[in-house]
Amino acid sequence: MFKKHIKASTANICNCKKEKIQVINTKLIVRRLFFLTIGAVIVAFGLENFLVPNSIVDGGVVGISIMVSYLTKLPLGIFTFFLNLPFLALGYKHLGKKFVFLSLYSSAMLSIFVTIFHNTPNVTEDVLLAAIFGGITVGIGVGLILRNNGSLDGTEIVALVFGKKIPFSTGEIIMFINIFIFAAAAIVFNVEQAMYSILTYFLIYKSIDVVMEGIDESRTVMVITKCPDEISKVILYELKRGVTFIDGKGAYTGEYKKILYCVITRLEIAKLKEIVHEIDPKAFIAITNVHEVEGGQVKKKSRH
Repeated sequence: MFKKHIKASTANICNCKKEKIQVINTKLIVRRLFFLTIGAVIVAFGLENFLVPNSIVDGGVVGISIMVSYLTKLPLGIFTFFLNLPFLALGYKHLGKKFVFLSLYSSAMLSIFVTIFHNTPNVTEDVLLAAIFGGITVGIGVGLILRNNGSLDGTEIVALVFGKKIPFSTGEIIMFINIFIFAAAAIVFNVEQAMYSILTYFLIYKSIDVVMEGIDESRTVMVITKCPDEISKVILYELKRGVTFIDGKGAYTGEYKKILYCVITRLEIAKLKEIVHEIDPKAFIAITNVHEVEGGQVKKKSRH
């Protein structure tokens, strides 16, 4: 009886955990779909109110769609959705059904909102302003979609799949594809429009970086010092940042040392250097960029 009771209790606990996981997964999916929708709205607005009216193209499938829509006089939304389908079918096998589902949803939302924004008035007829603000707007929207595991560009899927089979990186493959797209834009429109398109493409990717990495631009810092305990305490209590000790050994001296490892924002670099050099002027500091940081940070507390 006692064993049966234990088994029953264990089963109940497992069921509770499963229910909690299902609730968390549902919330995560709803959250992602929400931000994918917002991202699609922003991209659609940038396309229809800045880029398309001024004959500026983006890279990838969206750029191809803009040119095909211009040549055929058919709605842009048709091409942004259907031209992505073959690439998503390719990605299904290599990147998983979850990624494909979220990308398909993003493409569908983009097609819908591109159609909605099609008849809205243009924000500007100045081509340079359209290239700049269109690039920033589209980049923010694409960044939101990428942050939530979606994609609007089937050419990136091609690059990810074939990058494993040919001696070129993903970035190089995307660059090659986009060279042909911008060359086509020079033929369909003119060389000047192609140049504006390249400017837009650059701004899109810079905006994506801001959305993906955040405005704070986190940095990892490693400090090799003779005073690790003193420095770590000051970082903990003044910067309110977590610090991890890593055991190290000098190759020349053979001396064992504690290496300090922490993550800070770009704005905190000067303060951290000041803290370290006040305690140990001869300390070695290495600072590197971080693409993304999740969890594990000591949050700053508000002071009353």
